[in-house]
Amino acid sequence: MIDLQAYLEKRLHDIILTWNENGIYAISFFVYANEAYEYNGYSNVTNFFVSYNTENDCGDAGELSERRWNYAFWRQNETPIISSDDENEGIEILFAWYKENGIDNIGYEDYNNCYDADMRYIGKGPVGYYELLSEITAVASKLQKSGFIKNKFGRPIPIIIHDLEYSWYVMEATEKANPNGEADTFFAAAEELGFV
Repeated sequence: MIDLQAYLEKRLHDIILTWNENGIYAISFFVYANEAYEYNGYSNVTNFFVSYNTENDCGDAGELSERRWNYAFWRQNETPIISSDDENEGIEILFAWYKENGIDNIGYEDYNNCYDADMRYIGKGPVGYYELLSEITAVASKLQKSGFIKNKFGRPIPIIIHDLEYSWYVMEATEKANPNGEADTFFAAAEELGFV
């Protein structure tokens, strides 16, 4: 049986332990699917990258500022955890996990059922996205609850789970990933800035 969460937790743990830059105030878990991401005959495959932002990167911007919280302003120097471009171990494990769990039609999205009557997006991304997002969210929550993040940085910092937009499901994931309110300032900024 493939333990995807254990694989993700070990990879993230090992990568985060190498970060020694001063002023890290937030961790990015960038979970993104794109038609250009192809693997083993599938397109629109979900990839997962980890990075961070520092006070220096955001120029000590205000607590609720867009420069501090909008990923478009971040350095975006990601480390791949699961990447179809590299065909790394992570993508192989993910697809084996999909198969083991009966998740088929990876990358497919039924656009006709993705919007409500008011044209608000209610979908969960392409097949495979939400399933992986749920595993990543559980791992992020473990990293917070275990004290790993707080111990590494000497204080609580949020793990922001996101794609290029701030869809309902990544906001939900970020809330679950930060069970002790680590992301409260991010959510206040998201509301102030109209992300949600």
